[in-house]
Amino acid sequence: MSSVLVVGSIAYDSVETIHSKRDEMLGGSATFFSTAASFFAPVHVVAVVGDDFDDNDLEFLANRQVDFSGLQKQPGKTFRWGGIYSDDFSNRKTIFTHLNVFEKFQPHIPAQLRQTPYVFLANIGPDLQLNVLSQMGKPKFVALDTMNFWIDRDPETLRQVLARVDGLIINDEEAKMLTGENNQILAMQKIEAMGPKVLIVKKGEHGAVLYYRRKYFYLPAFPVENLIDPTGAGDTFAGGFMGYLAAENELNHDTLRNAVVLGSALASFNVAGFGVDRLKEIGREEIFARYEKFQELTRFEFLERI
Repeated sequence: MSSVLVVGSIAYDSVETIHSKRDEMLGGSATFFSTAASFFAPVHVVAVVGDDFDDNDLEFLANRQVDFSGLQKQPGKTFRWGGIYSDDFSNRKTIFTHLNVFEKFQPHIPAQLRQTPYVFLANIGPDLQLNVLSQMGKPKFVALDTMNFWIDRDPETLRQVLARVDGLIINDEEAKMLTGENNQILAMQKIEAMGPKVLIVKKGEHGAVLYYRRKYFYLPAFPVENLIDPTGAGDTFAGGFMGYLAAENELNHDTLRNAVVLGSALASFNVAGFGVDRLKEIGREEIFARYEKFQELTRFEFLERI
C-alpha cells in the first residue's frame, strides 16, 4: 500500500437546498478528497486555514490517520463559500466566495512528503500546481483537477501542467472547452495528446467515462433516492479514485475501473447528506456493498436469438 498527497482547499461552506440550509460547515476540496481517500490509504494534506479555524473540525480525519503536517495556519480568516441549489439540483448559484487566506496560498510540501508516490492536484491555479510539481520527487501517479475558470483565464500555464501529469479528472463541459471539440470521444483523444494518459470525464447524473490506452469504460451514476447536497461530490469521487489506486499501488485497466466504481460509490454517499456528514457515518462495508450494487446495475446475460 502507498500513500496519497492532496493539495487543495479547506473551507467553511454555507449551502441552501430544497431540503434545508446549513451555514459554516466544513468543506473544501482537500476535505472531501481526504475523507474519501482515507477509507483506502494514508493521506497527506497540504492546505491553508486562517487563525479562526477550529482544529476540532478535523479531528475525525486525524483519527483516520490523515496527516496534516502540511497544513498552514495563517493570520486571517479561513476560505468561505456559499451557494444555493435549484429545487431539481440542475443549477447552483454562488452567493459569495471569500478566499481570505487562500487568496495568497503558496503550497509548501514538507521534506518528508516530497516522495509521496500518488499526488492529487485539486482545483487550484495552474501556476500553483506547477509549483507543487517542482517540489515533488518522482511520483508514480499524478492526477489533476481544473475548471472552466482556469481553462479560460490561464490556458497556457494549464497546458504546461497537463504535459507533466498522468491523469485528468474533469466534467464533459470542461473537456469541450479545453479542446474546442464537441464530440466527447475526439475531445478525450485530444486531451490524451496533451499529456494525461488517464482521463476521466464526469457527466453528472449520467455517470462518468474512463479513457485509458484507447479503451473506454462507461459507468452510470448510482441512483440516489434522496439527494441532499451535491457539494464536494467531484472531490469525493477523486478521493475514492486516488485512494484505491494508492492502496493497490498498480496501474492497469482493472485497477482504474475499480477505482472509478469506488469513487462513484463514495460520491453517491456524499450527496445523500450535507457536507461530509454522510461520509462520517459509513464504513468500508457499506462502500463495498454499494460496489456490488454497481455490479448488479451493469451486469447482463447474453440471450440467444429465438
